[in-house]
Amino acid sequence: MTTLLSGYRLGDLDLPNRTVMAPMTRARAAAGGLATASMATYYAQRATAGLIVSEGVQPSLIGQSNPGTPGLHTDAQEASWRQVTDAVHGNGGRIFAQLMHGGRVSHPDTTGLQPVGPSAVPAAGQVFTPTGPQPAPMPRALVAHEIPGHAESYAQAARRAVAAGFDGVELHGANGYLISQFLSSNANLRTDGYGGSVAGRIRFAVEAAAATADAVGPGRTGIRLSPGGTFWGVRETEVTALYTALLAELARLDLAYVHVEATADEPTLVALRRAWPGALIVNPVMPMGPKQTDRAAADRWLGLGAELISFGRAFLANPDLVERLRTGAPIAPVEESTYYGGGDAGYLTYPTLQYAAAG
Repeated sequence: MTTLLSGYRLGDLDLPNRTVMAPMTRARAAAGGLATASMATYYAQRATAGLIVSEGVQPSLIGQSNPGTPGLHTDAQEASWRQVTDAVHGNGGRIFAQLMHGGRVSHPDTTGLQPVGPSAVPAAGQVFTPTGPQPAPMPRALVAHEIPGHAESYAQAARRAVAAGFDGVELHGANGYLISQFLSSNANLRTDGYGGSVAGRIRFAVEAAAATADAVGPGRTGIRLSPGGTFWGVRETEVTALYTALLAELARLDLAYVHVEATADEPTLVALRRAWPGALIVNPVMPMGPKQTDRAAADRWLGLGAELISFGRAFLANPDLVERLRTGAPIAPVEESTYYGGGDAGYLTYPTLQYAAAG
């Protein structure tokens, strides 16, 4: 019988359990987008996860969304990640880098560049900048001949990720960032081959995934999706048709996995489970919503056909989450004020059950 704590073969990896540490922005990189020793400790503390997916890592300077986030587009950034991957592997873990191009969800004060997107339509709300939240700026609509270069940026960052010791990469195709913007019917108003129809709207996602799989191998490549999600003001029409078509094209690439967020109703997600022939990671709760993923939600989705379950906030405050799930121990709460930025407090200071009992 499949259980959360049973092993699974994912792409090129043997996972000891079916828990995935979901990608979560922590905004603690050093200047220049460098990974740090504290980041190495943070991820190594959570290496008992079946798979860790890192925080979003920008594949290019123009792809950076938030200040304080790490990159994988310079030699120095690539070298800085080696301490992280070595620490995770030294503790027996496995880690993928999430490659996140923010597209229109960025600001010139963060990057020095005007953000780009499929169309000149700003994101809803305020974006983070070095001086605090500011209204999302107007992006520059990408010219058609530029788009393949942005798809290729994921592949270039993936090569650096593998060179830095990552076991693979996950393309961030969710939550209103660049791939999601192309999938959207209100952020993407294009009338060329990258917009309009379902086939046009999925094209960028497929090209980015294909370039990445070609660069590092399909067994090292996954993608995260948020069907029907409305982050940063995106809207999608024909959600089931859109994602069924996308999954059909991605299936041709033989990717390691698709990682789906619970941004649509359960019948829609179950239909997409049936449409995807490969490994499926499900995050069973709405990201940043009122509920956190727990054992009951995980077991339900394993029963509905998911191979792996991702946990977000529960992993922040519980570095030994897998052991707590195994024993039924309480899941400690996370301090929201420490989510983004700051020092090691609220980052490295959450104790394991053993340490808490000893204290």
